[in-house]
Amino acid sequence: MNNQNKKYLWKIIQSTGDYLINKLPDHPHYPSGRNPYAHVALKVKNNFGSSYKDLPDEMLNDIIEYLNLIKRNEG
Repeated sequence: MNNQNKKYLWKIIQSTGDYLINKLPDHPHYPSGRNPYAHVALKVKNNFGSSYKDLPDEMLNDIIEYLNLIKRNEG
């Protein structure tokens, strides 16, 4: 992914993480609370098989759609 798209996508990932603050369920592995930004980045990596930085530019809209789905389902 080119640098411009990486920066744009990171802002959307941050926005999604902001939306999920205090909305993720507690987890015993994270007694001091969950990191919503890491959660979102890991969800993208698990769904698309790679870090958002390493995905092709052509997938930008698919990733954005997926981030919107995360907000709807986990928010």
